[in-house]
Amino acid sequence: MPTATGAETWRAVRALLRPRIGLAVLALLVVTAATAAGIIIAPVLGHLIDLVTDQRPSSALTWPIVLLAVLAAVQAVATAYGLMLVARVSEGMLATLRERFVARVLRLPLERVEAAGSGDLTSRVTNDVSVVAEGAREALPALARSGLAILLTLGGLAVLDWRFLLAALLAAPIQWWTVRWYRRDAVPLYRRQRIAEGERQQQLIDTVGGADTVRAFRLGDDHLERVRGRSRAAVDLILEGSRLSTRFFGRLNVAEYVGLTAVLVVGFFLVRAETVTIGTAAAAALYFHNLFTPINTALSLVDEAQKATASLARLVGVADLADPDEPAAADGPLGAGAGATGFGEEADGSVRLDGVRHAYVEGHDVLRDVTLTVPASTTVALVGASGAGKTTLAKLIAGIHRPTAGAVVVGGADPAASAPGAGTPRSVVLVTQEVHVFAGPLADDLRLASPDADDAALLTALETVGARGWVEGLPEGLATVVGDGGHRLTATQSQQLALARLVLADPPVAILDEATAEAGSAGARVLETAAAGALAGRTAIVVAHRLTQAAIADQVVLLDAGQIAETGTHDDLSAADGPYAALWTAWSDTRVRPSPHQ
Repeated sequence: MPTATGAETWRAVRALLRPRIGLAVLALLVVTAATAAGIIIAPVLGHLIDLVTDQRPSSALTWPIVLLAVLAAVQAVATAYGLMLVARVSEGMLATLRERFVARVLRLPLERVEAAGSGDLTSRVTNDVSVVAEGAREALPALARSGLAILLTLGGLAVLDWRFLLAALLAAPIQWWTVRWYRRDAVPLYRRQRIAEGERQQQLIDTVGGADTVRAFRLGDDHLERVRGRSRAAVDLILEGSRLSTRFFGRLNVAEYVGLTAVLVVGFFLVRAETVTIGTAAAAALYFHNLFTPINTALSLVDEAQKATASLARLVGVADLADPDEPAAADGPLGAGAGATGFGEEADGSVRLDGVRHAYVEGHDVLRDVTLTVPASTTVALVGASGAGKTTLAKLIAGIHRPTAGAVVVGGADPAASAPGAGTPRSVVLVTQEVHVFAGPLADDLRLASPDADDAALLTALETVGARGWVEGLPEGLATVVGDGGHRLTATQSQQLALARLVLADPPVAILDEATAEAGSAGARVLETAAAGALAGRTAIVVAHRLTQAAIADQVVLLDAGQIAETGTHDDLSAADGPYAALWTAWSDTRVRPSPHQ
């Protein structure tokens, strides 16, 4: 997934800030007032020192002390209110960015998501969002207050005596050089950290998610080494960042000592020359000492700013991602863009492939010269050995992948172009064996396919796939909470829910990519019956993992090394003494042959 450039990132920030500019200005004014109240405290304290030095009566101290109390109260109240306003601005911007990021990810073509890997996306939506959120909640308000405090304090030093200001500015070249050195090294370092964290998360997902396969092929040691290597790379970069940060703060301390020493020396000579009072010199020293915190805060926030900027660029890179075939959004950067269009009302469910070729890596074709016509409302079974190209062909028809050459036409339209930026169009639904049950009421899980469906429609869909009985037997029926933390569903039940969503979506074309792979277990016949109910009346493309599925299909397509080796009905092919007949014979030798019309 792309990372936005600096210009793109700040353009996106301006777009997010634009609707909140009034609130941002008010926040700036309130924070300025709070900071100014704090700045005035130093000269008031200096005035008190002069009153004591001149041995004035205690009554002369009353009003300066009252003024200090008032300034402290004003500073406290204004600071609290200003922070609240800043939080409203920053949190609102972050919420909008997060929503647009998620919306854009959900509209990305699955081909692009698969190529990037889920680890990269999850890293952005978790780690990067957290870094940006922390910056918005803490770093941004602190930076605003620190910047104002620095400007107003330097102005206060100039008012006391311009020579105090010159003395204080001796620290500036050291601080400027330190920040410049740090920015040069920190930006690429934190970018590498974010990438390494994404790679580590992707490796953990692959290893943990594929634990069964890893154990089956005895790849545990290999995967542990991969996790160890990705983790080591991420930790090394974190340690490198800590070393860089330590050197950064050490150099800032040198600047502090140089500046304070210069102010104290200038104050000594000015007081001895009776150019300023002891109180004024004390106020100047307090001013510069009070600069330690805001200057260190501002400069240390360079560290947080670099982290947040790197993370923000990764979020904007996806949120502002434009699909080549997607028209520009009307609302500028981070716009919502167009939604899925589906097919026109007059479109049928026919499928046609003309000379289709597809390669994931240039020069290594997975499919070659595939030409196929599927009439509307017919069922086609794709069979062949593992790696023959069945799943790739199914994804091309679904619009998830685009053919490298040739054309895929579904219902008179290109399935990949009929819903720009949205991935699979609504008129083609793909169901795989990888089913996710979302946490929440079961009814909400079903309504993902049809938000306006009432309970009666949900029950009808469940009945179509043979799931109504067990759903009504749940503790709260359709209202039962399922998914993580809720009622656990079996693999068969989860797959039935996926098929019920297919019924509710009601597409003219449905693709099952080993969606009944539970077959071979106790739920095999249940799922095959459920699939038959869900596919009734539709054009169906079935990636068959069991040849009994091919036996009941209207047409069988045998793929071999990315090409169509045979096509025809089950009866014709099994009697033709070709590759399919050999495959069917081998299948039948190990299983009781069912009736093709069961």
